[in-house]
Amino acid sequence: MIDIHCHILADVDDGAMSINDSLGMAKKAVAQGIHTIIATPHQNRRYRNQKEKILAGVSALRARIEQEHIPLNITQGQEIRLYGELKDDLRRGRLLSLSDTKYVLIELPYHHVPRYAEKLLFDLQLNGYIPVIAHPERNIEVMENPGVLHRLVKNGACVQLTCSSLAGRFGRNVKWLSRRLIEANLAHFIASDAHNHTTRSFLFDAVENEYGRDFLSMFIENAGLLLQNRVIPKEPPLPIRKKRLLGLL
Repeated sequence: MIDIHCHILADVDDGAMSINDSLGMAKKAVAQGIHTIIATPHQNRRYRNQKEKILAGVSALRARIEQEHIPLNITQGQEIRLYGELKDDLRRGRLLSLSDTKYVLIELPYHHVPRYAEKLLFDLQLNGYIPVIAHPERNIEVMENPGVLHRLVKNGACVQLTCSSLAGRFGRNVKWLSRRLIEANLAHFIASDAHNHTTRSFLFDAVENEYGRDFLSMFIENAGLLLQNRVIPKEPPLPIRKKRLLGLL
């Protein structure tokens, strides 16, 4: 499997704190059938992880993993918090896409979806990129009104859900919404968003145990297409009724 969202680089954000943590995560990933991880440190106001710093970190981690004989490939990316100049910074080469593909991992603010999000994500596509929205099932506005996400997907954005959400680690409401997003063709990737190998680990095994291997197959295939820089197949997104979701919340 390929994990497209993981905080495995040491001492760059709230993920792995040391190289030993990184190696522990690497071993845990391999045990769950993962052969490739895209390292995606936060790039936001709190964590300033410039492109050069990430590339150096990936290179160092690759060397250490090879030294430890761990059969895992590490490649580079960023989890970029949405901001107004994102498109320009990508065009200028200041930011990293996922493993040097056209796919870009973008994080929304926790509480809301900015008004400019729809235009910015569409403009990214006009510039040849494919935005992948990271864990929107945990965004408060999306939870209250999933139609916001429906519009973004209808306009071409992709969505990445988190294993922890599907496994219920963020509560039953997030788990419920994650399932509804999949049923409504509003999810295209599942990733770990792992931050360590204990409390916030990979959990692909938990998802497979609860939902079955067939459930994961489409997401596994899509991650492979992403790494090949190919367009993933998408079904038309379906609406999720706001009243039903608010009734649960």
